[in-house]
Amino acid sequence: MSVAALRRATRESVSGLPREFWWLWTSTLVNRLGAFVLTFLALYLTAQRGFSAAYAGLVASLIGLGGVIASVLGGVLADRLGRRPTLLTAQLATAATVAVLAFVRDPAGIAVTGFALGLASNASRPAIQAMMADIVPPKDRVRAFSLNYWAINLGFAVSSVYAGFLVAQSYTLGFLVEAGMTLACALVVFVKVKESRPEQTVRSAGEAGPAPVTMGTVLRDGRFMLMVGLSFLVAVIFTQSSVGLPIVMGENGFSSSDVGLVAAVNGVVIVALQIPLTRFIERRDPGRLLTVSSLLIGYGFALTAFAGSLAAYALTVVVWTLGEMVNAPTQSGLVARLAPAEGRGRYQGVYTTSWSAAALVAPLAGGWVLDSAGAGWLWGGCAVLGTVTAFGYWVLMRGLPGRLPDEPAADPVPATPAVAAPAAENAPA
Repeated sequence: MSVAALRRATRESVSGLPREFWWLWTSTLVNRLGAFVLTFLALYLTAQRGFSAAYAGLVASLIGLGGVIASVLGGVLADRLGRRPTLLTAQLATAATVAVLAFVRDPAGIAVTGFALGLASNASRPAIQAMMADIVPPKDRVRAFSLNYWAINLGFAVSSVYAGFLVAQSYTLGFLVEAGMTLACALVVFVKVKESRPEQTVRSAGEAGPAPVTMGTVLRDGRFMLMVGLSFLVAVIFTQSSVGLPIVMGENGFSSSDVGLVAAVNGVVIVALQIPLTRFIERRDPGRLLTVSSLLIGYGFALTAFAGSLAAYALTVVVWTLGEMVNAPTQSGLVARLAPAEGRGRYQGVYTTSWSAAALVAPLAGGWVLDSAGAGWLWGGCAVLGTVTAFGYWVLMRGLPGRLPDEPAADPVPATPAVAAPAAENAPA
């Protein structure tokens, strides 16, 4: 592709979006530039504090438990109280809990603080997703969510590199830097982002209209809940990027800086390739894309069993990152198709729960497998889960049309991150 073509593609990707979106995009970037605690938390607990891998998995699971509760609660609050107050409260609470985590030393205190961190950080996600859907016209939402996904991973890539060197000097300083960046994110939202929740329409008694969407409505939606279950399995595999991978690398003699550099590969690949790859997959069958992406993710992590050098670890990250890049936008389109517009907040909350639940289960299971059976069994299990998920997506897509471009209720939703992280790695968003 020529330089002129790249410039034209970039200009077309960023033009025409509302100013409010760009302020929300800026807050996301600021947040992700400082979101790295979860990337190094397992290494901090095992290498710095001397706890076992099982205890590190327990703390990460408690963060996931908080996330499970917050995902549903955040979606309901975003619909009832508004996007902006939910988002601001979650961000302020996240900054406070990260700062506390920098100083708490007691095992029970660390566990409680981890639970609070998961509760605070995950409550913001449904609010952000709903706000973007509110302020961006339907025809531009896929592009807007892609740009936001790009910002998430750009911030993750940058923070993973400098954070590795930062925590090598002081984990306490690293935690405080993240708390400060989260406060800066909240400040951007407070000053520049307005409430976007649509006015509620009140029907007169006896007036016909669609039944209100409740949590029961969401849970009874069989196809959607199957998709949530498959998303959970993908997330179980992917969560090992912030639990199993750093622990194994630490046990093999790699430093926190090495872990940060390898983790940054994920964000760098996404930043470089996500937009052109998204244009490619938009014209492909979603069932096949989801099947292939599940296999790439599962077997990409399985290849970690054969890694012995920094370059080899980086190569495995490239493999499962390619799977993530295919899975995220394709699955987002599937969520959009299955979720009615009037139930966006609750559907978003339940969908986010799949990743939060994985953050609860996967670290505990991963730590237990590492302690009791070894790394080989952990990476082999990733391959098995990837295969099961690929088959599940094939079943899910049976009878569902491959593409409904003009469907009015199909409001695109953002891709789920690394962790990021929070997004990409379940990191605070």
